[in-house]
Amino acid sequence: MTYMQDRILVQEHLAREKEAPTLDEARANELRERIQEELKAQNAALVAHYYTDPDIQSLAEETGGCVADSLEMARFGSEHPASTLVVAGVRFMGETAKILNPEKRILMPTLEATCSLDIGCPADEFAAFCDQHPDRTVVVYANTSAAVKARSDWVVTSSCAEDIVDYLDSRGEKVLWAPDKHLGEYIRRSTQADMLLWDGSCIVHEEFKGQGLADLKATMPQAAVLAHPESPMAVVEQADVVGSTTKLIDAVRTMPNEDFIVATDRGIFYKMHEVAPDKNLIEAPTAGESATCRSCAHCPWMAMNGLENLLAVLQNGDQEIHVDAETREKALIPVQRMLDFTAQRNIKVAGNA
Repeated sequence: MTYMQDRILVQEHLAREKEAPTLDEARANELRERIQEELKAQNAALVAHYYTDPDIQSLAEETGGCVADSLEMARFGSEHPASTLVVAGVRFMGETAKILNPEKRILMPTLEATCSLDIGCPADEFAAFCDQHPDRTVVVYANTSAAVKARSDWVVTSSCAEDIVDYLDSRGEKVLWAPDKHLGEYIRRSTQADMLLWDGSCIVHEEFKGQGLADLKATMPQAAVLAHPESPMAVVEQADVVGSTTKLIDAVRTMPNEDFIVATDRGIFYKMHEVAPDKNLIEAPTAGESATCRSCAHCPWMAMNGLENLLAVLQNGDQEIHVDAETREKALIPVQRMLDFTAQRNIKVAGNA
């Protein structure tokens, strides 16, 4: 095991010890009411990722906030008139909100909620890697620090990465990709682009097992398999639909199957049940001798977001995201490049509809 892998496992263990506590219904309702009052009083909007606790997702929807993937979270925060954004997710999401909205106060229930992809791509080591390959266009996944984004030419999310890399390849550009090697390999295969991959992975998706999935499929041939492309290729190759969280949710809504085996964080089940309440959702297998966590289908850092620390940050304002001006200005260029590209893509799609 490398030093970086050991560091990620240690921080994962610490995160699991700090997961938000389970609350009884009366306490949860009390917290929800008080949070709603604070959001209104502070002209604040709650922006939550699909992988957070269902209580937080439903509260974001009820208060006029947003539940989305990281791309839509970024868009929503930029377009909403609130002076304060409360980002329930992991740290890179809060940093992205600050990059796009320097004039707004960006709060998070906890600043300790990070991401294994972020941890596994330190800014100094990544900058040195880029310097070794100056002929390549640097494309980084959104799951990275502001400092890593500042070193990049493009920032992408799983919903737009394939289109952007395909565009760069059409221009004859060679790509340096970071940090998720599984997503990078999936895109390399689909686009045939010349891509040099950083060696990183998500601790949740890494645990999905190809053989376990094959065994489960054999017992449920009627089930459709949905996989996020951060999963290992042995899992992705068995999937009926591969894509971003938004794409997987849409698949549950539109596909005729009654049963779905889902290879991504189980936090997504809340939204899937909302759009398709009669569908049966099963976690893709993570068990096996190589499993490194107790409950592999849920991110321990996402689980650190809870109603109690959400209320606390609104009352105290002490978990605020800051990005220094120089880093923000550099990081804004590739982030805005992604937003402009996807906006133009959406216009073309609408025009062809």
